[in-house]
Amino acid sequence: MVDRVIKKKKWPPRKILTIAGIAALVLLAFGSYYFTSGKSRLNQDLDRLTISTVTKGPFQETIPVNGTVLPIKSIYLDATEGGRVEEKYVEDGTFMKKGQPILRLSNTNLELNLAGQETNVFTQLSQMQLARINAQQNTVSKLTQMADVESSFKEAERIYNLDKTLFAQKAIGSQEFKQAENNYNYYLEKEKLAREILKQDTVSTKQQTEQDKESYEHAQSGLAIMRKKVGDLILRSPIEGQLTSLDAEVGQSKKEGDRLGQIDVLSGFKVQVDVDQHYISRIYNGLTGVFNFADSNYNLRIFKVYTQVTNGHFQVDMQFVGKVPKGIRRGQTLQILLALSEARQSVLVPRGGFYNQTGGNWIFKVSDDGKTAYRADIQLGNQNPEYYEVLQGLKPGDKVVTSSYENYGNIQELVLKK
Repeated sequence: MVDRVIKKKKWPPRKILTIAGIAALVLLAFGSYYFTSGKSRLNQDLDRLTISTVTKGPFQETIPVNGTVLPIKSIYLDATEGGRVEEKYVEDGTFMKKGQPILRLSNTNLELNLAGQETNVFTQLSQMQLARINAQQNTVSKLTQMADVESSFKEAERIYNLDKTLFAQKAIGSQEFKQAENNYNYYLEKEKLAREILKQDTVSTKQQTEQDKESYEHAQSGLAIMRKKVGDLILRSPIEGQLTSLDAEVGQSKKEGDRLGQIDVLSGFKVQVDVDQHYISRIYNGLTGVFNFADSNYNLRIFKVYTQVTNGHFQVDMQFVGKVPKGIRRGQTLQILLALSEARQSVLVPRGGFYNQTGGNWIFKVSDDGKTAYRADIQLGNQNPEYYEVLQGLKPGDKVVTSSYENYGNIQELVLKK
């Protein structure tokens, strides 16, 4: 038997499998490092991206708001007195003249109070007239007494002067003269007292007359107020305009202060706008806005700001600047761009879904060769419905991905495929 030499294989299967396993581990480790490090990539079709160009141009910060067209002025109709609706003279939507009656309420208590007040005034007037007659009679009586006293005084004075002369001539005795003197002094004092009583009576009568007059005028004023209250049971239009929002039906009971309707002045319109409370410190009179109506743009200006916040919003009133749209109607809703700043030259990037994931802190910037897009740190400022204002990180002419980054996770670089 001849021995045969067996050649040893250079690459046995076991060795090949060992080398292949090592290579797979190396590739796996490399791939893991590559896709989890700061250099992770993702292939992306250009058709599924929005590539925008950074530009420089005029920028004005604006916010979209909704406004409602309202009459330039509205007068609210509230029940000044409560009562039952007895009669309606007009219906909602009627064009009213100033003073024209709208409806009539009834209030039994008011009407009874008016009757009582009228009786009180009549009684007071009768008492005042009677007091005046009594005062006049009293004055006449005192004047009569005064006349009697003066007559007696003059007679006593005549006798006194005569007896004084006769006593000096010793034609009469001292006793007779003394009696004439005492009689004179008595009537002198009585005349002074009568004059003082008459003077006091005149003053007292004047004061009483003035008090009675004031009391009567006060009663008359109360009566006028009561008559006005009863008169207010008939609701009248305070101005010329259109009656709207009439809320009253025959038989209904209305309390004092209840809103019954309103009168709209139709000489013009205003637009009442709801604004998010976030902007309350930046809204003031004079700010402008623009809206589109029937394919034409129209301008508005804020002329009144209501600072009360309700449900996260506050309101402003805007007036038309220049022409007013033809065919505009009360209650229409307008979509307005409200300007928060003056126009200025800025670096601009179009708005897009990228902002939701980045918060404006970074963006995918397209490389010069257009094959990749890499993360670039940026800083954005104000915004309007079309653009973000770029403060740093981008320059005009740069191309960036502005579509949504929702599925990119921690991807650092996009490989752009056609």
